[in-house]
Amino acid sequence: MTDAAALPGQPRGVVTSGPATARAVNVLAPNASAMTLDGTNTWLVSEPGSDLAVVIDPGPLDDVHLRAVIATAEQAGKRIALTLLTHGHPDHAEGAGRFAELTRTKVRALDPALRLGDEGLAAGDVIRTGGLELRVVPTPGHTSDSLCFHLPADRAVLTGDTILGRGTTVVAHPDGRLGDYLDSLRRLRSLTVDDGVHTVLPGHGPVLEDAQGAVEYYLAHRAHRLAQVETAVENGCLTPESVVAQVYADVDRSLWPAAEWSVRAQLEYLQDHGLIPGGPE
Repeated sequence: MTDAAALPGQPRGVVTSGPATARAVNVLAPNASAMTLDGTNTWLVSEPGSDLAVVIDPGPLDDVHLRAVIATAEQAGKRIALTLLTHGHPDHAEGAGRFAELTRTKVRALDPALRLGDEGLAAGDVIRTGGLELRVVPTPGHTSDSLCFHLPADRAVLTGDTILGRGTTVVAHPDGRLGDYLDSLRRLRSLTVDDGVHTVLPGHGPVLEDAQGAVEYYLAHRAHRLAQVETAVENGCLTPESVVAQVYADVDRSLWPAAEWSVRAQLEYLQDHGLIPGGPE
């Protein structure tokens, strides 16, 4: 993740474990860092009155955290029936295998390598568990296997790393591609316009109450960064590292390696669209 600017829509501020909507409860993983912000948000989602729950992104391989997720469900009188993954990065998915052992659940993901069981996830899938309905929204870009989950009853979308509760996310080149990411943001914008989604339940950072504002901010941010990268190349920056040093000069240097992934994705995009001649290697 990069750029720690506040997003529109009055983010809820301090990230804590607890209810976020009528159907979604956050269990915050103890893995805070510059890249994971306050830590990974593990989402426990269930229909009010149901005794079944779905977990989205168990998080890191941390037994204390995984057992805390289970305990949160049990305290609410619920049994975890299914585990879903937004993507395969370790801070979201490394604990999935152990979590499946503890809960005896299947793990569904877009990437077959991450699945435990026969079922994966694909565009248009609708997951129904204990009266709960989740719709799978393909959102490649941060990674090629990134998904979001639309929770219609709460007018919410669980975004993994596609939209964060604070700052912006990395396009993890070469697996992540900027063109795909921009298309995914537009797909999420359609959810806010056509389906009334107003709440973002992110994989990191606080809940956002203005989903459309957040998507528009991300699209504007990407356009701004592309223009900056194009200008840097025109000014003679001949390597991704030199582009990072110019474009991300105001960003903490500890984040520059991650910023370089995004810069490489931006350079690839500019080359593909004929906006820079060949571009840096």
